[in-house]
Amino acid sequence: MNNTRHEPSEPFLRIAKRGEMVTWKTWAIRIAAILLALLTGAILLLLLGHNPVAVYLDMVTGSVATKTSRVATMKIFIPLLGAALAIAPAFKMRFWNIGAEGQILVGAIAATYFALFQYQNLPRPLLLFVMFLAAAVAGGIWALIPAFFKARFDTNETLFTLMLNYVAVGIVKYLRMGPWRSPASAGFPKISMIDQSARLPLVFGVNIGWILVLVLAVLMYVYIRHTKQGYEISVVGESVQTAKYAGMNVGQIIVRTVFFSGAIAGIVGFLIVSGSAFTLSDNTSGGYGFTAITVAWLAKLNPMVMILITAFLAILTKGANTIQTNFKIPASASSVLIGLILFFMLGCEFFINYRLIFRKGKKREVAHL
Repeated sequence: MNNTRHEPSEPFLRIAKRGEMVTWKTWAIRIAAILLALLTGAILLLLLGHNPVAVYLDMVTGSVATKTSRVATMKIFIPLLGAALAIAPAFKMRFWNIGAEGQILVGAIAATYFALFQYQNLPRPLLLFVMFLAAAVAGGIWALIPAFFKARFDTNETLFTLMLNYVAVGIVKYLRMGPWRSPASAGFPKISMIDQSARLPLVFGVNIGWILVLVLAVLMYVYIRHTKQGYEISVVGESVQTAKYAGMNVGQIIVRTVFFSGAIAGIVGFLIVSGSAFTLSDNTSGGYGFTAITVAWLAKLNPMVMILITAFLAILTKGANTIQTNFKIPASASSVLIGLILFFMLGCEFFINYRLIFRKGKKREVAHL
């Protein structure tokens, strides 16, 4: 008697981890992704009735061609790079700090307090230093809350840090509508503008924050790559059990690293208040904490590469605002255009790290007697 059975069919598509890819192939995939993004964006622009080449050129020139546009682009670049650097050590340790937005806001609150209520009591250099220090400590303590619970009770840091963002926004709203409300705000309640003495000095027409974040990028690179603490962060990120076996105090490393991460985010809040916004509002963090996640992943947590990625995104963001004015392109369409470019840039990393395997041949049948 013949019994025929079918071997379990192989899936039509499988995903497999790639081995290490040669550098030129990696960059070829990334360049192809950018070209595909521009091509897809061009189709969108054509559907809207615009010349894609003219729009793309206007995005670039509108971001860097004039002093005013360069200053506006740098005002995006400074907090975005700072936020990306802030989450880098935590992400390297696989502590998913999604709370940079809240940490930025809390740092901004601390800096604004001294800017509003202590500016007459302190000379300008000391006032700026105290604002800087207060923002760093406040941001670090805010990040310390989920870090403690993660180290002590192994809580989910993603949800914890995310929820704290909303708490920080609530605190700002309370201050804006209550004790810090400007007497001059007759209609919509707002916080007063800070005094000139609490504002950062300018270098080449841009607040000095751009120098600070570039120096911070170099220091972060050295810290992550060439220090004992950076090595401990990497080990904990690779395997907590290995770190414990090696005698490392994992809880202490988590708390220390996340405090450091939050402190840098707090400094970003200081840079926004003192360098560009000159006041505190619900939107002070500006979404930089979330966009920074994209920057960090695209740069593979390399602070030097973050500088380039941040510059690219700052130009895109400022350019998107420019084409809204010059071509009357809706803000939603500009956002879609930026989203398409980021989608392709992030998507290409998948094909760098993984490969698609399609089923070959027909399903085999095996006969048994």
